[in-house]
Amino acid sequence: MVFSSLEFLFIFLPLFLLCYFIVPKKVKIIVLCFFSLVFYAWGEPVYILLMIFSSVFNFVCGLILEKQKNATPKKITLIIAIIVNLGLLGFFKYTDFAIGTFNSITHSNFELLNIALPIGISFFTFQTMSYTIDVYRGSVACEHNFLIFITYVSMFPQLIAGPIVRYETVAKELHNRTITYEKFCQGLFRFMQGLFKKVLIANNMGLLFSTVTGQDYSTISVASAWLAACSFTFQIYFDFSGYSDMAIGIGKMIGFTYLENFNYPLTATSVTDFWRRWHISLSSFFRDYVYIPLGGNRCSVPRHILNLMIVWGLTGMWHGAAFNFILWGLYYGVLLILEKYVWGKYLEKTPAFFKHFYSVFIIVFGFTIFTFDDMNLFGKFAKIMFFASGNSLIDKGFFNVLINHGFILAVAIIISAPVYKLLTAKIENIIKTSSHGNAVAITHAAVAMCFYTGLFIITVSYLVNDSYNPFLYFRF
Repeated sequence: MVFSSLEFLFIFLPLFLLCYFIVPKKVKIIVLCFFSLVFYAWGEPVYILLMIFSSVFNFVCGLILEKQKNATPKKITLIIAIIVNLGLLGFFKYTDFAIGTFNSITHSNFELLNIALPIGISFFTFQTMSYTIDVYRGSVACEHNFLIFITYVSMFPQLIAGPIVRYETVAKELHNRTITYEKFCQGLFRFMQGLFKKVLIANNMGLLFSTVTGQDYSTISVASAWLAACSFTFQIYFDFSGYSDMAIGIGKMIGFTYLENFNYPLTATSVTDFWRRWHISLSSFFRDYVYIPLGGNRCSVPRHILNLMIVWGLTGMWHGAAFNFILWGLYYGVLLILEKYVWGKYLEKTPAFFKHFYSVFIIVFGFTIFTFDDMNLFGKFAKIMFFASGNSLIDKGFFNVLINHGFILAVAIIISAPVYKLLTAKIENIIKTSSHGNAVAITHAAVAMCFYTGLFIITVSYLVNDSYNPFLYFRF
């Protein structure tokens, strides 16, 4: 599959930008739509028809909802739209999982359909659903131009792995965008930041994880198991936030402003805080379209607990058709309930260091659940982590892995905190307030350019030598 690597993007993106900037303003939307469809079709030649159908269906539903004045027909239209959208998502993503689960429970032998999962179906389905629901609610105006609408659905920067962009976020920019040299440069630097995160950090953290988990589990020490779990946490964070950075960067280059999807989640001081910072577009989707309609927290305690478990069960299922994802979602649901009703008020009174340690411990173990789709392997690995397997506490392998990957691990720790953000803000403040502001600005720009150029050269060398560069969230 072409989308398993970044090489295609290096060919596609310059060609797109060249065409996008040489055509007249009125034609840019056509160029964006065309290249977006080509981008998706390159990886999914057949399933582009599914995305086009989803676009046509929800576009028509929006038009119908706009014309209907009576509450009952509008509600029926919305229900049909939700059923069709979730039906498509459910068929392609969960049919084989349902058949396999039924076979296991009933000892039946129904044959799996082996349905290939369309890339990005979870993302574009949620986008089209959010549009239809918002039109029903009257929070956005119905779109009458199908070219604009299908461009919204198919925009290649964030089509494959998010962030989930709501129509209201980009409605004005779809019709009229302002492109400046400053915004283009900001977008280019943001794109490169995401590229560095993905290639230099996420891929190396994935290699560390594979090095440890590829061994015989009877030989893995407790320290190595925790090191592997931490490395996967860094891998998925830098992989997904790197893609989001790239999407936000490309969007800014061509005149779109996508909302932030991550806000340094590994600095969280509670589970609640973590989910305010991690995959923000998904969290806000479930909050606005599931949690609040269910009653949110404005209800009895038992009902609130039920609402949370429903939302987090669905959050787990959204990530994939496997029991580990469902368990991962429910794991967070239970922890959020416990924070709300049991120990949250005590946690707030503890030192910042303890709150951070508590959060990181929960996050790292949570992603251990997330990564093992084989529950037997997860059980074996979890036993090692919690001293229940009889494995050694520490071994030579731990130090060997740490020596080989220690530098990039240290970089991952530093970059996962807002060190760069704070340093940049401090420099910008000096530029604004100092009498030597111009000199500082020129020096900063020169150093940044050299630094980014160096990292780009290293990144390209990694891409040349490593043909496998998957984004983990492509499978969701």
